[in-house]
Amino acid sequence: EMLPALDLDDPAALSPLGGREETGRSAAQYLAAMREIFREMNDKIEQFGMRRLYYEIELPLERVLAEMENAGCAVAPDALRTFGERLETRIRDLVDQIYLDAGAEFNLNSTRQLGEILFERLGLPAPKKTKTGYSTSAEVLERLREDHPIIAHILEYRRLTKLKSTYVDGLLSVADPKDNRIHTHFQQMVTATGRLSSTDPNLQNIPVRTELGRELRRMFVAPDKEHILIDADYSQIELRVLAHISGDKHMIGAFRTGQDIHAATASKVYHLPIEEITSTMRSSCKAVNFGIVYGISAFSLAQDIGVSVYEAKEYIQNYLDRFSGVRRYMTEIVEKAKAQGYVETLMHRRRDLPELTASNFATRSFGERVALNMPIQGTAADVMKLAMVRVHDRLRREAPEAKLLLPVHALRERKLQARLVLQVHDELIVECPEAMAEQAARLLTEEMEGVMQLSVPLVAEAHWGKNWLEAKG
Repeated sequence: EMLPALDLDDPAALSPLGGREETGRSAAQYLAAMREIFREMNDKIEQFGMRRLYYEIELPLERVLAEMENAGCAVAPDALRTFGERLETRIRDLVDQIYLDAGAEFNLNSTRQLGEILFERLGLPAPKKTKTGYSTSAEVLERLREDHPIIAHILEYRRLTKLKSTYVDGLLSVADPKDNRIHTHFQQMVTATGRLSSTDPNLQNIPVRTELGRELRRMFVAPDKEHILIDADYSQIELRVLAHISGDKHMIGAFRTGQDIHAATASKVYHLPIEEITSTMRSSCKAVNFGIVYGISAFSLAQDIGVSVYEAKEYIQNYLDRFSGVRRYMTEIVEKAKAQGYVETLMHRRRDLPELTASNFATRSFGERVALNMPIQGTAADVMKLAMVRVHDRLRREAPEAKLLLPVHALRERKLQARLVLQVHDELIVECPEAMAEQAARLLTEEMEGVMQLSVPLVAEAHWGKNWLEAKG
């Protein structure tokens, strides 16, 4: 049966002229339904082995996220404006360059006009034409990158305009004018792997390795002279989880003895002592290490490290011969996922995989990549979420608010001296008084490292500074 509509924001809902009684009746029906839902859900949680996941991670995390959203993170508006102006200049130069490349002026944001310029005027190899014109998606453009200099300029134009609208204009429009703090919204129920995501602004996709990404991090600041930001991040958490889940003895050995994992991998793949591994060898092994976890193909690996597909194939073979535990994990997890219809993390977070039995090859391959990656990325997400709960609880114990004799209405304003303000992928950011920096950094590292006992150590490192970039160390 349908539940009645219940709008408590509507002033009529609680009016003594009749609205109140009806609201009461509706609310009672909702409560009765809640009890039924709870019974059913509780049984399901038990049956799926998700008790700890729900009661020790997801439920307590709600409070942590609420406090983080409420606290917000300070940004530097003047620096943001200046940064925006610099972006504007670069965007204008790019537009001029693109018009020159094209030999005509047109509306860059119109897919139709851009398609006509690229595929008719410049005669680049066109994708299939649809009713609305040619596709100019990132995928289509990436394939044409080598064919004409205009393509790189268009991709860069898109990247910069997106940065400007999301971060510069976006951050300025959502920063609270009173204290220049932005309050992002953390989403607990969006990603299929269990990672958190965030919106308005989305902090998960600030580019990491680019100069622009670094500039953006400089805009997230400590609120005043007395405070600093501490950034603590997990070192190679996904590879550590892979070592644990696959039980690969070489990988476990490298992590236990604290070797540089990418160099250690390279020494196995190249059959050379670790001292003789060059930085090129190390970085190609890094690509394989991460690629394996994401179910990378020889083709995309070849593009990543600039070798032929044949060499990349040999590379992957070599790697899997040396790391037989990883190879076993890769075949077993896909078979297991096919048999049971889902994969799960160490904490039994589950993802159904109907894709594995699809008739379409591309869909099936996608399913296989997810089967490989979800238990790893998802376990890393479980670890991070649990760490957030632990860090939050310990900050409340060890860095409680200053005890002042305050009137009752001011009690709501009590602030922890050190508090979590941001979480992005594998890093946590805490704002605290400078005098507490060492204590808080130690606390962060201890809680993050001690959150779960795996067969390899979890390692976290903390640095601090006046802004997020400095604190990244």
